[in-house]
Amino acid sequence: MKWLNYILVFFSFTVYSQDSIIPVIKQQRKLDVSKIIGIDNFGTEYYVTNNILYKKTPEATINYSNVQLGNITTVNTYNPLKIVLFYQDFNTVIILDNRLAEVFKIDFNTTQTYRNVSHVSIGNDNTIWIFNRDIQQLELYDYKLKQVRATTLPVTSEVLDLKSNYNYCWLLTENFVYKYNYFSSLLYKIKNEGYQKLAETNDNILLQRENELLYLDDKTQKILPLNLPELLIKQFLVTTETLYIYDSKILHEFQLKN
Repeated sequence: MKWLNYILVFFSFTVYSQDSIIPVIKQQRKLDVSKIIGIDNFGTEYYVTNNILYKKTPEATINYSNVQLGNITTVNTYNPLKIVLFYQDFNTVIILDNRLAEVFKIDFNTTQTYRNVSHVSIGNDNTIWIFNRDIQQLELYDYKLKQVRATTLPVTSEVLDLKSNYNYCWLLTENFVYKYNYFSSLLYKIKNEGYQKLAETNDNILLQRENELLYLDDKTQKILPLNLPELLIKQFLVTTETLYIYDSKILHEFQLKN
């Protein structure tokens, strides 16, 4: 009878673990910022407060601000040597180096071909991914040559989010989640079941649906919920296998377990 109980417990755990991912809580700490942007493996933090971008290391805190361009829409710190700031109100992208010094400015209002940009993310080499909402297409834009290297087919629904790494780009729309390679070829698309935001980690994706997070496995394209404690998900981000959830007061840090 005792062996039967062990078998039943083990079987129940195995089935449950296949149906969800259980992140392990590492630590929690108070944080007072407008928006957390990124945290790297060395403890460097990027955040926005009062429309100013801050980079905080154990040694010092530096910042960047450009009030002439209005509010910061998004910041991408995937490459700490090429930080990408997007100011949607002025249709402008700013590239910063690791000291938050401005090294490049892309004003899409004054480029030879005007582009009405709604979303921006990092690209390889001297490129950024941009979504051109006038033609409803994702473009890989070379900002030094001022030309498009690759273009996807148009999408037919509103874009909600855009994330990328050096090799791939993920586009979240009201209807689908799309994955593209560096040549803008579509690798897959998955129906949007109420997802509102996404984050990338090692080619896998985390999706937010209301106050729930789900894990999209890149190889199987299977989506599993994260079994998290009850907390408010105002923001979330992932560094390698570390998940950060910010509830506007507390930063919760988890180790992802699959």
